[in-house]
Amino acid sequence: MKSTSNILDHQSKLLSRYKRLIEQAYNFRQTDSALSDISEFKAIKLLHKLNKLKYLNSNLSKSQQN
Repeated sequence: MKSTSNILDHQSKLLSRYKRLIEQAYNFRQTDSALSDISEFKAIKLLHKLNKLKYLNSNLSKSQQN
């Protein structure tokens, strides 16, 4: 059960970082396209990590139900 809460806590931290990076990329879009691209790339990498954690958490919760 503790591992599930750790995963959810980590997911929420990554999600807040993802949202901050997306907002930063949007804000930089008009002034500095290079910084916008960098922020967007970092956000995409975080989204990939979030999807992995979501998959891990769903498998973990299924195994705990059985």
